Amino acid sequence: MIALGCDHGGFELMQQIKAHLDSRGLAYTDFGTFTPESCDYADFAVKAGEAVQSGECEKGILVCGTGIGISIAANKMKGIRAAVCTDCFTAEATRLHNDANMLAMGGRVVGPGLALKIVDTFLDTPFSGEERHVRRIAKIQELENEDM
Repeated sequence: MIALGCDHGGFELMQQIKAHLDSRGLAYTDFGTFTPESCDYADFAVKAGEAVQSGECEKGILVCGTGIGISIAANKMKGIRAAVCTDCFTAEATRLHNDANMLAMGGRVVGPGLALKIVDTFLDTPFSGEERHVRRIAKIQELENEDM
């Protein structure tokens, strides 16, 4: 299950992502927004992030105007590793090396053709599990535990 969240700046791209996920037969829960009216990205980052935190959803996809604001909001949540990706290389690397559990993109930055390729790369790339990456993620978790 994939958690989806977007604000008005990502609304149009999210509609295309949902259609793409449907075509792949992938299940998702859409946490909104459900209209192109102006809204606050943090509200939807939290809703989708909570679904990933709880294990209800394995991964998440977030979209705002740039991908930056919504990723910052999501990354304030314990256990969330949201990565802004603008190409397939970063989507692959963040899964392999960081075990990122949320993908963030900018609806005003990435066109739909590339965005769907980024989504596929993110969803289809497993975490490498290499010791050095496990160690580095553990250090991130330590920082969360100190600050939370």
